[in-house]
Amino acid sequence: MEVSSIEPMTTQPADCDLPPAIGKPATRALLGAGLTTLAQVATRTEKELLALHGVGPRAVRILSESLTQKGMSLR
Repeated sequence: MEVSSIEPMTTQPADCDLPPAIGKPATRALLGAGLTTLAQVATRTEKELLALHGVGPRAVRILSESLTQKGMSLR
């Protein structure tokens, strides 16, 4: 009998524009916090994002860079 690994599905809303480079743990953390778009991420501070389990300094840096490219920034 073969045992397969079942990975939980992370369903992303159609309007989700979070950069894939932040990684799956950070993406799951943001989606779990109800943050599905960069515009929603821009309403948070760096400290608030780092408080989310799965979001580290690298993910915050990538999010900040993505926001800058769209003319936005963290709060």
